[in-house]
Amino acid sequence: MESGTRTATLLADVLAGHRLTADEGTALLSARGREVWDIARAADALREQRVGKVVTYVRNQNINVTNLCVNSCGFCGFSRKPGDPDAYCSEKREVQEKAHLAGSREVTEICTVSGLHPDFCADSYTDIISWIREALPRVHIHASNPMEVAYGARQSGITTREMLERLQEAGLNSLCGTAAEILVDEVRQVICPGKIDTATWERIIREAHDLGIPTTATIMYGHVESAADRIRHLSLIRDIQDDTAGFTEFVPLSFIHLRTPLYRSGIARPGATGREDLLMHAVSRLFLDNFDNIQISWVKVGLKMAQLALLAGANDLGGTLYEESISKGAGASGTDYLDPEEMRRIAEDIGRSLAPRTTLYNLL
Repeated sequence: MESGTRTATLLADVLAGHRLTADEGTALLSARGREVWDIARAADALREQRVGKVVTYVRNQNINVTNLCVNSCGFCGFSRKPGDPDAYCSEKREVQEKAHLAGSREVTEICTVSGLHPDFCADSYTDIISWIREALPRVHIHASNPMEVAYGARQSGITTREMLERLQEAGLNSLCGTAAEILVDEVRQVICPGKIDTATWERIIREAHDLGIPTTATIMYGHVESAADRIRHLSLIRDIQDDTAGFTEFVPLSFIHLRTPLYRSGIARPGATGREDLLMHAVSRLFLDNFDNIQISWVKVGLKMAQLALLAGANDLGGTLYEESISKGAGASGTDYLDPEEMRRIAEDIGRSLAPRTTLYNLL
């Protein structure tokens, strides 16, 4: 049977309810030529079955607390070391000023972004959440990630579950599913050897879900990993969701390479291609049959590719952001703010409507 015929049969099976195997997912991620459009078309049809025609977004604001970090991940252009001229760490007053600014912009979500400050402990992370909660009592706080949970717990000599409980008590509403990168330890040893391993990331996510803390799920692709590595990552995410149903969305994050040590040292390639970006979103929709929401990160791929991804399985455009430093530090441009009116233009141009949502995907 020819490749195109095999792909067409497989896609028809998926639309009829077949759960993709790892080998089948890897084959789809490796597609070339017109098969890419066939896969995108099937993912778009499945998206409409699952969540309809509405494109969603959240009105949110990032608060970058500190860029000081004990780690030196190869894909990061954001982190700084003590003594660097542009290193910073925001105190309570500055964090609350940004929170009040967010309130004036009528955001529904604040997301905190931090390096692993050498002096931070569990109290440091709970303080940040408490400061925001004090400034904006009703805002949804989407903060921290499994790496920060593990780091804060280790610094304070407590368990990661206790750390999560403290964050929850301070006002955390949902946990970021970042620090995942690629959930394959052989790849992690190359791109982020100082970060927690796959098993620890999974354990902390499961602990969060068990405590009633929803999380996002992410992948960072386009550096040194293979298509098979990406599918191993998706398989783990799918297994967790089968057990906990605690993920709110899946967010593919295309590697921004320009200012990263990983690329400058010649280890990583210069990011994903457009074909890979399209297939990553399409295959995520087809493979993750227990996820409703696939988000396209306009920060990572730009607005034109974001619109194409909405035709290839994605249903969410992410957030307004207002303040973004991670991708900018790696060399991306135009990452600070996306006006909902521009989102509306993008959605309506492909025959879809736009609607604001909460962090947990309730339409507003």
